[in-house]
Amino acid sequence: MPEPILVSIAAALAAKGATGLYELVKRKFAKDTEAIALLEAAAAAPEEGRPIAALAERLAEAEAEDGEFAEALREEWRQVSLSHGSVYNQVTGNVTGKVVQLRDVHGDINL
Repeated sequence: MPEPILVSIAAALAAKGATGLYELVKRKFAKDTEAIALLEAAAAAPEEGRPIAALAERLAEAEAEDGEFAEALREEWRQVSLSHGSVYNQVTGNVTGKVVQLRDVHGDINL
């Protein structure tokens, strides 16, 4: 199972919502016909989970094979996230209890 962030990246790639990110991955996959097919399948059906999950798996493999690509992919994702006003929290270690992430809350919150 790929990291959740890779699933988010795959979904953004499928929607072609981040041109720089899409081009980075397309260049990386240029000589890998199976990987290109996964990218195209996800782009053809951006609302479907299976092609996005398969693309996320391939991204995980590409990151494991190529540390420079992994760094470039994560940096490009960070830039995309910042430019779209996204909020990104990372929780690591032994966590007990609940984790809540909020953004732009208007009104009362009762937990």
